[in-house]
Amino acid sequence: MHRLIALDIPVDMYPEALLMAWDNEDAVAPIDHRLPKNVQQLHLDAIMPTHILRPDGEIYKMDDGSPVEPADALVMTTSGTTGRPKGVVLTIEALKASAIAATKRLQIDPTTDRWLACLPFAHIGGLSVLTKAIFTDTPFTIINGFNVKVVEREATNGCNVVSLVATAMQRMDPSLFKIIVLGGSAPPNVVPNNAVVTYGMTESGSGCVYDGVPLDGVEAAIRTDNSADAESIVTHGTGEILLRGKVLLRCYRDGEDPKDSNGWFATGDMGTVDTEGRLQVTGRISEVINTGGEKVSPEEIEKILHNHSLVHEVAVIGVPDSEWGEKVVACVVPEYPDNPPSLQQLAELVKTALAPWAAPKELRIIDSFPKTSISKIDRKALKTIYTDKI
Repeated sequence: MHRLIALDIPVDMYPEALLMAWDNEDAVAPIDHRLPKNVQQLHLDAIMPTHILRPDGEIYKMDDGSPVEPADALVMTTSGTTGRPKGVVLTIEALKASAIAATKRLQIDPTTDRWLACLPFAHIGGLSVLTKAIFTDTPFTIINGFNVKVVEREATNGCNVVSLVATAMQRMDPSLFKIIVLGGSAPPNVVPNNAVVTYGMTESGSGCVYDGVPLDGVEAAIRTDNSADAESIVTHGTGEILLRGKVLLRCYRDGEDPKDSNGWFATGDMGTVDTEGRLQVTGRISEVINTGGEKVSPEEIEKILHNHSLVHEVAVIGVPDSEWGEKVVACVVPEYPDNPPSLQQLAELVKTALAPWAAPKELRIIDSFPKTSISKIDRKALKTIYTDKI
């Protein structure tokens, strides 16, 4: 039996735990200690571990667990923001393919470079720093969570490659690092020259498209409509983003394989691939706002509104409306609380940059946004909180 070992351990125990499990042809599944106990249980139910490794170093057998296949190496849960979490099964081959391709693209030299791991290991963006380092024999340093002073200190101590989300990067001096791998939510309007913007998800073993260009061994395509016809999958165009390659998941923990017969994985994201093969992501399909018969992307509107000097942080949502079907609502944390932007100012900005129908029809000034555990704005929670108020 090939075990699935849930890791209920501190971050400094991870390297030894991973190597020991993989040497034994077992798989691992990180536990997110930041989650409430009842939510942790939902994630455990999704991954169905056979055993659990505790901080005392002992491995305990779990009831009702399910073994993994011989080549399986990692089971990582999705965030579950759109429903119950799913366990994503990644093989040792997928992890190696991702590590090698990313290291090559970033031109990391294991003899001179050193990774800093400061993001949660319960998320693929955090754990993939460790797997990249392990599979390419690149030195690394682990710290327990993002702390500006500690991160900057480690940068002066030899760590020159780091993976961050945008909110973390904006709190520190990015010039301290040779390379910043930027994932998570949409990048800021101004990206430092040493930052590489990545696109990916748990199902793709972390970022697999760097600055719009797929890693070696990864293909990106567009499905122009909802049909399963091969003719709807094109190498360039606008529609749903599809990915293919060795970096992808084998299946979900319940046995479902989301890839089609040709190996394409439908991401649920909208985007455009240009004639040179460069990918631009415009947002989640499920978040597209249909207003007056026109479809608009909240993320595209947000990018425009971020440029306004009076906007500190912004999220755009669609709420039901009797006239428009859905109306575009801008929720804004102002740069200066006593001088917030006006709806007219923001609407004119969007009309000029995008289209008249993309302009917000209502403005909600708020103090802060609900966030996910990796500092993304939780758009679903925001809609739940404000739909009745707007």
